[in-house]
Amino acid sequence: MHNRVRLYLSACFYYSGLVSLMRWWTQRSSPGLVILYYHQASIQDLRRHWLYLRRHYRILPLEQALEELSCSPAQVGPKQDRRTLLAVTFDDGYEDNYSQAFPLACELEVPITIFLIAGYLESGSAFWWATRWLRLAQVEQVSWQGCTYRLDQQEERKALAQVIDACFRQATSSDEREHLLTTLSQLLAVPSSLVPKEEPAPLLTWAQVHEMQASGWVSFGAHTIHHPDLGMLKDPVEVAHEVGACRPLLEQQLDHPVRLFAYPFGSIGDSGPHAVKESGYTWAVTTRPGVNTSQSDPHLLRRRKMDGKHWLVVATETAGIWSFFSSLKNGVRLLMRRPIYSPERPGQIKRQII
Repeated sequence: MHNRVRLYLSACFYYSGLVSLMRWWTQRSSPGLVILYYHQASIQDLRRHWLYLRRHYRILPLEQALEELSCSPAQVGPKQDRRTLLAVTFDDGYEDNYSQAFPLACELEVPITIFLIAGYLESGSAFWWATRWLRLAQVEQVSWQGCTYRLDQQEERKALAQVIDACFRQATSSDEREHLLTTLSQLLAVPSSLVPKEEPAPLLTWAQVHEMQASGWVSFGAHTIHHPDLGMLKDPVEVAHEVGACRPLLEQQLDHPVRLFAYPFGSIGDSGPHAVKESGYTWAVTTRPGVNTSQSDPHLLRRRKMDGKHWLVVATETAGIWSFFSSLKNGVRLLMRRPIYSPERPGQIKRQII
């Protein structure tokens, strides 16, 4: 229901001309950079998104866009194209980034940046989300954290998958994640021989990475070694390893410096930004929505999620309409709570709350 309402409102904003007005206002106010991010790619959705975006935005590779954003107007020089800067990114490096997004990027001449999980590329492993493990289960029911789930019931299977995925995300070390994986395999009685047959690795290979890089339309950044939630890791040394050790692995394969980093799950943690700086990355992106300016923290850049969205919603979000209304609502709330002077009792302050 929420998504449907959002789509209807987006259509109203677009066809009323409000989206065009917001784009015009943004172009003539302070220069900014909109960064979008996807995970897995649907060529139908991407085509609709990118056909719209390339008409109304100046799409550049992420590094080039960030370099231009950090320059003064005098350094950039006079611009013939006043459209707002935009960059397209993908997280995790799923195989469909190669089979779906890459051909379309070449066809439409839309540069993209993919953030790679170096450890998975090196080992040929894949994401083993709980939903995939449960399809391989050889038991009818499972007890997990004091609850029993029947695997022949779709709702119970879905609930168990969410609980298990949360456990993996909240693991505080690599050893804990490995222990969870072993426990899950034993609990579900999944024969090891079934795993590679049932679930081919959905992530990119180095050969595909090299082919995309050679095209000139795809660049790459780092996304840790094993995709942990940095905010959940207790040991700063492990955070530093996950953030820093993936960089030389990627640089060895790509044969050039890797300057970009993306936080897994958008989770920063207490030591994440420090680890990113110490590892030598020039920029790092989060999943916090918003527009970036020359004053933005280069290691806490904002992005907007575009997975599975209608192109009208994409048009509305990239124009910043939802952010505008959110800021307006917050401003009204502050005004309603502002202390006011009481003329009946001089010197006394009343707090107006509506």
